[in-house]
Amino acid sequence: MSKTYNLTTPLNETETRQLKSGDIVLLTGKLYTARDAAHKKLTDLIAQGKELPFDIKGSVIYFVGPTPAKPGEPIGSAGPTTSYRMDSYSPTMIANGSLGMIGKGKRNQEVRDACSKHGAIYFGATGGAGALLGKKIKSSKIIAYPELGPEAVRQIEVVDFPVTVINDSHDNDLYQIGREKFEVK
Repeated sequence: MSKTYNLTTPLNETETRQLKSGDIVLLTGKLYTARDAAHKKLTDLIAQGKELPFDIKGSVIYFVGPTPAKPGEPIGSAGPTTSYRMDSYSPTMIANGSLGMIGKGKRNQEVRDACSKHGAIYFGATGGAGALLGKKIKSSKIIAYPELGPEAVRQIEVVDFPVTVINDSHDNDLYQIGREKFEVK
């Protein structure tokens, strides 16, 4: 039976370890946006022992490249991007303190193992609902790599941002659970 949680970022491991695949979470606080080009730059900084443009401890990273904001709005449509493109970078981000990722689609076993080891969570956001998700974003500012355009790293403030736990810290995968539930045996 799934539960609903209201969590405020940054997350802590006590919170993330209680979450199970299928749980609904309403996130409030700061999220950071990054896609594959930004992840490459961030993991290069980690490898070089340099400081990141944000505090990674307990952070939640949203895999999104938002559309331009309409006048008076903080951001445009902000739907999740396909997460597997970050699979080679996510274990490094998790090992260095990030406790949450938001995207869509399956993750590889290395990412799932990193989640289990470090108490991190992979959240799914609803693809195709970018305009509605953008309404949950109250502010947005580019904090690194403006040359990447929509894929620049942003700090966004969200209120009750709806996500579903896909991969929990106990090596459960909602996609696998759902499939097994309906497979004919």
